[in-house]
Amino acid sequence: MAESPPLRWLYLDLNSYFASVEQQLNPALRGRPVVVAPVDTDSTSAIAASYEAKAYGIRTGTKIWEAKALCRDLVIVPGRHEDYVRYHHAIIAEVERHVPVTAVCSIDEVACRLMDNENSRAAVTALAARIKAGIRANVGECLTSSIGVAPNRLLAKMAADMQKPDGLTILEAATLAERLATLKLSDIPGVGRNMERRLAAAGVVTMERLLSLDVREARLVWGSVWGTRMHWLLQGADLAEVATETRSIGHSHVLGPDKRPPERARLVARRLLAKAATRLRRAGQRTGLLVLAVKAEGRDGVKGGKWHAAQRLPQVMDTVTLLGTLDTLWARMLAEFGNHRLLQVAVTLGELGAADAVQMHLFDGGAALDPRAEARRLALSQAMDKVNQRFGRDAVTIGHDAAGASRSSGPRIAFTRIPELAEFRE
Repeated sequence: MAESPPLRWLYLDLNSYFASVEQQLNPALRGRPVVVAPVDTDSTSAIAASYEAKAYGIRTGTKIWEAKALCRDLVIVPGRHEDYVRYHHAIIAEVERHVPVTAVCSIDEVACRLMDNENSRAAVTALAARIKAGIRANVGECLTSSIGVAPNRLLAKMAADMQKPDGLTILEAATLAERLATLKLSDIPGVGRNMERRLAAAGVVTMERLLSLDVREARLVWGSVWGTRMHWLLQGADLAEVATETRSIGHSHVLGPDKRPPERARLVARRLLAKAATRLRRAGQRTGLLVLAVKAEGRDGVKGGKWHAAQRLPQVMDTVTLLGTLDTLWARMLAEFGNHRLLQVAVTLGELGAADAVQMHLFDGGAALDPRAEARRLALSQAMDKVNQRFGRDAVTIGHDAAGASRSSGPRIAFTRIPELAEFRE
């Protein structure tokens, strides 16, 4: 008989992280319903909600006007993303005092692989208690976490979600199927509405039914080799992680009311692109694709429309060329989409490649630049990076809204990407 898989992974998920940091920074917010918002306007959405706010039905993504209607005592605070990153690093350092961090999964989640001398039920229970106590004592008393322990990383993440806030759930091999059968299919990370519909079309509507599939059936239901992988993971197998790579660099911004006229929104888009270009160079990469996306402001209960387009370009990394390409896309947007007030703008750099893997070859208006012009553009961009890093964001700029578009707002945090602290000076 095959030996049961041991407990191998500990997964820590911080509870209502952004809102908890706000309560840690401001004691007056503790015990109160708090929502973190990207900008001060009712038309935007919550990016985090404290557990006191969640008790009123407010969640990440709830519109601010709706959240206010649900809770009259709600406190709205603007996101302080640099503080979230600083606390993130402090939490990582504290966890490292107790067990090595194998993977930083997001701004508020880490995974730790357990050794044979620390993976008994008693040992992981004590370890989890030490980590929680250490965070409370050395980072912040408001920063609670839920911890999951299981034979593999996927199951450990699912376990961390099973008891919130401040929980500890251990999924041992002997009772794994029984424990998982109580969950919904949507409790599996990565299983969204589209995947649920696909599973339902194959007659799989419960976790119990999914667990009963054999390898061949699982692959057919998923429609790819991922079904095979999912089958073994849900059985407790500790498979090697699939390597991932950065495929794009981008920024988006929800616009405050004064930034919504197209001429102001354009300046914000240029600011976002300048930041993305700096990240591109710091990563030692070039881009061959620029994507612009905008969302119009809705009116009278009607949602605003969306527009996006992409422009291919030679593998470049300088800000001047990218801003010129953005101007071309912006003019196209106005011609095709109209002169609407805009709620959100986003820029993305795709088709990334190593900086030294291609021959420099920039174009301006369809005409090739000579090597000296190319070198000047890149040298200018790199010089700007150094000045802004030393003297602060927007010490030098190229035609964007340095006074108002972004000076008061640093990088925004996608939960799966943690900005480098250097980005808050860009």
